[in-house]
Amino acid sequence: MVRRNNATVDEFILLGITDIWELQVILFVLFLLICVTSLLGNLGMIALIRLDSRLHTPMYFFLCHLSLVDLGNSSAVAPKMLVSFFEERKAISLPGCAAQMYFCGFCIITECYLLAAMAYDRYVAICNPLLYMTTMSQKVCVQLAVGSYLIASVSQMVLVSSVFSARFCGPNFINHFFCDIPPLLKLSCSSTTVNEHVLFTIAILVALSTLAFIAVSYGYILTTVLRMRSSKGRHKAFSTCASHLTSVSVFYGTMIFMYLRPSSTYSLTRTKQCLLSTPW
Repeated sequence: MVRRNNATVDEFILLGITDIWELQVILFVLFLLICVTSLLGNLGMIALIRLDSRLHTPMYFFLCHLSLVDLGNSSAVAPKMLVSFFEERKAISLPGCAAQMYFCGFCIITECYLLAAMAYDRYVAICNPLLYMTTMSQKVCVQLAVGSYLIASVSQMVLVSSVFSARFCGPNFINHFFCDIPPLLKLSCSSTTVNEHVLFTIAILVALSTLAFIAVSYGYILTTVLRMRSSKGRHKAFSTCASHLTSVSVFYGTMIFMYLRPSSTYSLTRTKQCLLSTPW
């Protein structure tokens, strides 16, 4: 399992959520139901948007990609976690750990930029409605979506490369239910200062930059809405933004709690609880 001396770890053991068998069965059923619901919901959303020509608008275009990213995120973590409930030895290979870490982070970063693109879409729709179809053309929407995927791919490649440049000599027990960066870095037998700085820098650049962009967009939206004379118009404008603002609050609140805290206050147990309470 672990070769000592100068050799490195070739697999990790996921400690999971609990060792109590009865609780594992209950959690398996619960998370299986959540996974199936998420799968059917996201696939249904994608199919509906693709098949209904009335939904071929920029807002639903980004919502379709958001559903696709949510599918990828749950698919990167859920299968291994569900199988591990019935495995006595919850092992994951080094390449498997790297792949899981990459795809999970890729989906999270992509979602950040897609949420920012959706905020821009709402800004144009409310603040510049006469230029909406010109500004948010199909070409622009595709460029924003492709840009989100490209930035996420490069950012996560840098992160994963940084994490696995560290040496892992043992122990190899990850106090988590998937290969996340902070708990993995705690197992390194070499200095992780540079790795932690890379993680924190990319988290700042991705999370706070997109969050700032969303905040500025909604600042302009709020100013425009408050200037409207019609209460019906104000209500309609706020209602079109409510679901997006809710998604932004839940998503960024979880990410900031997980990754933008000083290492001295980081708790693996609290992070697992936070992740488990987040809708997939």
